[in-house]
Amino acid sequence: MGQKSILLVEDNPDDEVLTLRALRKNNIANEVFVAHDGVEALDFLFNGAHNSYVLPTLVLLDLKLPKVDGLEILRRMRQHNSTRLLPVVVLSSSREEGDIANSYQLGATSYIVKPVDFQSFMEIIRTVGLYWLSINEPPPGN
Repeated sequence: MGQKSILLVEDNPDDEVLTLRALRKNNIANEVFVAHDGVEALDFLFNGAHNSYVLPTLVLLDLKLPKVDGLEILRRMRQHNSTRLLPVVVLSSSREEGDIANSYQLGATSYIVKPVDFQSFMEIIRTVGLYWLSINEPPPGN
């Protein structure tokens, strides 16, 4: 199996920088692809926009995205054999019960509310990276 990679789906430039910084600071050196809206994310996952047929090991997905929202991305991912089992961690600022429930109903693997302070965010990213990229055994074929 090749290098494990991450697809970060995030439209907020500040949150993108914060997430990438947290990954680097926690020595998570895996390649990170960034999609800035739902269309880019779907293109990456289904049309090979990442110049490689290898899917990411983990998707970090924001819900509130332009063009196609995170819930629709989840819906489409779970409809296709190639992405059905791909771990998707929703990383959102929303604490709305509907967003949480809908995310899980559509197949989110985990739902994390983005903390406001950087230290807490760093710890969450460290834990997510350690678990999903080092400890967790992915499904065969991923």
